Amino acid sequence: MILYPAIDLKDGQAVRLIHGEMDSATVFSDDPAAQARAFQDAGCEWVHLVDLNGAFAGTPVNAAAVEAILARVTVPCQLGGGIRDMATIEAWLAKGLRRVILGTVAVEDPDLVRAAARAFPGQVAVGIDARKGRVATRGWAEETDVMATGLAKQFEDAGVAAIIYTDIDRDGAMGGPNVAATDALARAVDIPVIASGGVSSLSDLRALKATGTIAGAISGRALYDGAIDLAEALSTLND
Repeated sequence: MILYPAIDLKDGQAVRLIHGEMDSATVFSDDPAAQARAFQDAGCEWVHLVDLNGAFAGTPVNAAAVEAILARVTVPCQLGGGIRDMATIEAWLAKGLRRVILGTVAVEDPDLVRAAARAFPGQVAVGIDARKGRVATRGWAEETDVMATGLAKQFEDAGVAAIIYTDIDRDGAMGGPNVAATDALARAVDIPVIASGGVSSLSDLRALKATGTIAGAISGRALYDGAIDLAEALSTLND
């Protein structure tokens, strides 16, 4: 199981939110590129990036910070937030991103997701962010009646590289991930599923790994706060 350290970008800084609320942002670094490099130097295989402003604006906002990160690291990076058309997908992949994450458009324009997955094999992931099983879009500001598992199954044959499943009520709250829901989603589809939201201890990582179904886990606040020792986490997951 791969650990994806998270760098959430707001106004060019690395921050963490609680339950996705923008006014709850805590700044962890004024130099996201240096933080990404530190994750790489520690042995991380990937870096997970989110353009928080972009998620609300519907277009990239923290492009300069993302480009600075791409210039500083050699490990693959994936990015979500504000990526809602083919031109933006193409532009980001051309700049060196390994994978784009499509969330809002997975609900609003699923044909775009399928077209992008065909055009860029292995480089398109679907972000499914849910409260109590129902998908939320546009920076989690809009709740829908779409169920997470139903949405995932729509892309079963689309060739997407992964599904990033976030339990919004767990995100940034340091209360542990929704292991059962994530495991159930992973068992419902053949697409690799990456857990996000609430991953805050080594025991959380062990519980996710023990399912045998979950391909990766994203963690942010716990790494910055020191609740998860990064070296120990990587050793645990690689064991």
